[in-house]
This record gives sequence, C-alpha cells and structure tokens, in this order.
Amino acid sequence: MYESSTVAENIKKTAKSANIQLKDMLLDLHLNKNTLSNMYNGSMLKSDSLARIADYLGCSVDYLLGRTDNPETNK
Repeated sequence: MYESSTVAENIKKTAKSANIQLKDMLLDLHLNKNTLSNMYNGSMLKSDSLARIADYLGCSVDYLLGRTDNPETNK
C-alpha cells in the first residue's frame, strides 16, 4: 500500500526542483487547491489525476509513488 502523504511529499519535492508552483499546477490540471492537503490527511488521488500530475512534472507515476528513484518515464 502506498502512503498518500509520501506521494504528496514526492509531488511537492518534484515540483520544487522544476520551479513549478503547486497552486499553478493544480489550477492548470483542474484539481482542487486542497488536493495535497487532503493527501497529507490520508486521501489518495485517483489514478488519472496522479498520471496527469506525473505528465505535468515530466516524471513517472512510479517515481511519485516511490517505487523507483529514477524520475524518467518509459515511453
């Protein structure tokens, strides 16, 4: 099982390293501004939302889930 707070932290860290403002990303993806806050409180994203975030950040879903240390996607 994946911890939603860990996934939220990985999203936050990846966005910061890419100089992407979280509020801008969430707005662009039409996600609630409280999405990450909800994740820190135990709510997990739907798979399509997680995939859209990964695409936006230019990394893999596996990276955000913590399944790999390699952020590159396999296309």
